Amino acid sequence: MADTMSPIDNPEDELPKSKNMGTRASSPESFQQFSNRIAGDFVDLYEDGYSDPVYQAKARVLSRSIQNIGMGRYQWYLFVVAGFGWFADSVWPLLSGLILTPVIYEFNFNGPYLSLASNVGLLVGAIFWGLGCDIWGRRWSFNITLLIAGVFGLASGGSPDFITLASLIAVVGVGVGGNMPVDSAVFLDFIPGSHQYLLTILSIWWSLGQLLSSLVAWPLIANYSCSSSRNCQRADNMGWRYLLFTLGGITLFLWAVRFFVFTLLESPRFLSGIGKDAEAVEVIRKLAEFNGTSTDLTVEELESAGSSGSRTRSASVERRQLLSKGSKYNADHIKALFATPKMAWSTSLLITLWGIIGLGSTLYNSFLPYLLTSRGAVFGDGSLYITYRNQVVLSVIGVPGAFLAGWAVELPYIGRRGTLAIASGLTGVFLFMTTTARTSDELLGWNCGYVFFSNIMYGVLYAVSPEIFPAKDRGTGNGLTSTATRVFGVMAPVIALYANLATAAPVYIAGALIISAGFLALLLPYEPRGKVSI
Repeated sequence: MADTMSPIDNPEDELPKSKNMGTRASSPESFQQFSNRIAGDFVDLYEDGYSDPVYQAKARVLSRSIQNIGMGRYQWYLFVVAGFGWFADSVWPLLSGLILTPVIYEFNFNGPYLSLASNVGLLVGAIFWGLGCDIWGRRWSFNITLLIAGVFGLASGGSPDFITLASLIAVVGVGVGGNMPVDSAVFLDFIPGSHQYLLTILSIWWSLGQLLSSLVAWPLIANYSCSSSRNCQRADNMGWRYLLFTLGGITLFLWAVRFFVFTLLESPRFLSGIGKDAEAVEVIRKLAEFNGTSTDLTVEELESAGSSGSRTRSASVERRQLLSKGSKYNADHIKALFATPKMAWSTSLLITLWGIIGLGSTLYNSFLPYLLTSRGAVFGDGSLYITYRNQVVLSVIGVPGAFLAGWAVELPYIGRRGTLAIASGLTGVFLFMTTTARTSDELLGWNCGYVFFSNIMYGVLYAVSPEIFPAKDRGTGNGLTSTATRVFGVMAPVIALYANLATAAPVYIAGALIISAGFLALLLPYEPRGKVSI
């Protein structure tokens, strides 16, 4: 890529003003020529055209500036603090499975209801925070979601009954459900196009969350839990409470690091998308300064791409606004994701993929400790100690998957779509193979294969969706896909309430769904490999 862009001396000659609010416009051909000229050899994901060419031109200018600044301190710090969202998204949904057995012993309820409460909260969080971050910006959502999860996660450890526990876990889900839609958008908005693969590697935090929660759960639940539901009193069953206190405290600590130690800059693409070009340029300047470099981007250069029709309010009015300039929500963000047949097909397919994988994985993952215990009991080794030891083994196996995924998505002829298809297919195959286990070790072995490839699958899925959605609508797109997986996540425990979990039926259903998702991944019309998201 070239180091600088040619300045546009007289943008009025390039783009005649339209009759609507002074917006510059021209025929599609001349605008494309203009966009290509300011981009040079820059290639973005929508190189064949985008429904909002003014935004695309501005996004190209901003992307080029970020690329020129390079991958520096700010982005690496962001890799860490954004990873906290992956961490929370791994820890808290997994928790309903980790504490399921001792909580049932103490409160005597139908197990799937706990997972149902968690998934309802995750569904609400995905809708509210995902769609909301395109309205009031990324910073509010980024800084509040972990706080909600930590406070209510800590409080849930003191629950006196199941209703209280389920209610608090649901509120935890409201916070956690917003992490993935928001944090992936935040990270992608600041990294150079040459380093977009790091969004896939961010799933290492997801694997570390699994590992830490399993390591903490193993000694606490194995040593401080009732052995059965007979006469199970609170004083004899404190392990799951200790686990909630610990993970709630860790989540609060991670929020404090985000809020007090790291200062998140607002997304420059978001700001430019709502007409705040000057503020977008100021963010780019601060990014360059933090990284110890400089930028030659000017407001005039960014504005030369045209105007979105947004009017800038006076500084005195802006200071009195709690939310951003675009804080009034309408359906425009959703419509933009279906603006052309190709985009509509892409968005619909991504929503379908997330829904199918969400149903299959949640149906299996939510009850993995229970399944290991019940199968282990048949093999004569179904103790809590063995169950949580196996959970730690599975968590360790998942860690290298993030690095393999980050490498695979950059391979020629494979890319994001191929990696997602292969990982999904192998995940489903290993799910099927667990039904052939005749010993506890065999079952653990097949589950190791499942966890390894499912971590690759999720790492790519969590990255490819934000990469495809344009930044000005990325939160909404992430919210729609997350909502799909949460809706089907709610369905999973409902199915479990009426299914016989002692049989292999849930495994067959989950495996078939995930294998079918692998085939669908090949139909995605956009391949982000080698191209820069806008």
